[in-house]
Amino acid sequence: MQRPALACLTCLLMACAYAQASPAGRADELETFLTERGLLSQIDQVRQTVSNKASELVVNAMGFMGVPYKRGGNSAESGFDCSGFVRAMYQQTVGLVLPRKAEQQAAATEKIEKRDLVPGDLVFFNTMRRTFSHVGIYIGDGKFIHSPKPGAEVRVENMGESYWNRRFDGARRVSPEAGSVAQKAAGGQRP
Repeated sequence: MQRPALACLTCLLMACAYAQASPAGRADELETFLTERGLLSQIDQVRQTVSNKASELVVNAMGFMGVPYKRGGNSAESGFDCSGFVRAMYQQTVGLVLPRKAEQQAAATEKIEKRDLVPGDLVFFNTMRRTFSHVGIYIGDGKFIHSPKPGAEVRVENMGESYWNRRFDGARRVSPEAGSVAQKAAGGQRP
């Protein structure tokens, strides 16, 4: 998200908080203020852009179903491991370069509640007796897409299945800052 759009979104959030705490007349004044300055349309554009990127990310990821798992893999040609898949999808679709390992991806992203998941968010699991040892991309309706294990292929799973439900480690949201963190860790160079 670009800085002006982020500033606009911040303004909206502050305005909404103000409107919630104000009598009804104040909320109307606020809406008039935002409309007169063209901020409501900018906010709608930002919301639409974010929604479109998330949808594009999910559609792009679904296009890689059937690509085989490969430990350390990060392309369709070589195969993907879980974090390589997530990293490739974000780089190709959103233009953000996430860290390479699942636990690094968890550290570089914003923690959210499971109930707040939206398509494009990351979901983490403890599959190797350590936190954040597996990652996938939430696609909606309680499902996620990932590259699961050796001998398997990129596929969609239901988070409600007992295996995944027991191992769920948390949800994270990727922000533009996540790419900056990864770039700084790599010495400012894009891989």
